[in-house]
Amino acid sequence: MTEDAPNQNSQSPLEGKTALVTGASRGIGRAIAEALAAQGARVACVATRVENAESTAGTCSTLTDGARAYGVDVADHDAVADLVKAIGAEFGGIDILVNNAGITRDQLLMRMSEDDFDRVIGVNLKGTWNFVKAAARPLMKAGSGRIINIASVVGVTGNAGQANYAASKAGVIGLTKSAAKELSGRGVTVNAVAPGFISTDMTADIPENERAKLTGAIPLGRMGTPNDIAAAVCFLAGPSGAYITGQTLVIDGGLSL
Repeated sequence: MTEDAPNQNSQSPLEGKTALVTGASRGIGRAIAEALAAQGARVACVATRVENAESTAGTCSTLTDGARAYGVDVADHDAVADLVKAIGAEFGGIDILVNNAGITRDQLLMRMSEDDFDRVIGVNLKGTWNFVKAAARPLMKAGSGRIINIASVVGVTGNAGQANYAASKAGVIGLTKSAAKELSGRGVTVNAVAPGFISTDMTADIPENERAKLTGAIPLGRMGTPNDIAAAVCFLAGPSGAYITGQTLVIDGGLSL
């Protein structure tokens, strides 16, 4: 074995840990779930409907010893509380919570309906709060844990036509900082990751001319990938992220500079 060769017998960084990932059916959420599984974590893959998360759970099962799919409306406070309790009982606890579930209903402010505003806030912000609240007590009791909330660069910069989405993600950043202050004394870190423009189903409908314009505004000259975000989540969830809390890691190729 050469000096630089990896130790094949070394323990995976997240071996023995259980991660709960919301919005795990596709895109960023799926990439996060699979990346955590590849590092040894057992993964509870959550989507709106259980069947939507089964493909992700199936892939994760080939990478780690335990993975299962679950379905819930993240905006339903009581249903989330019941689900977190059930997952904790089934897996013997939860060590890592990744709040990724989110929706968009873009429209100019003056044309945006009340329902479009309320639903985006309900899923993106209240949904995150629901899971943080449900997981906080068992994590604090265990004396350790990682909560990673997926925000957005528009929660920092704002964006025309996304008043609801930007408000929800700015709220997630504020929630992250507040939760970090409340939970840090019990060994639980809380951080946010704020992606820029990422190539997912959510951005696939952007017209090609608009896509070119957006890409031209990114200093690194490309849109990000779900794996770019998953790598950051794994960093915060792993041993290297142990002394980081209350932070928002912007991953946008320099767009917000």
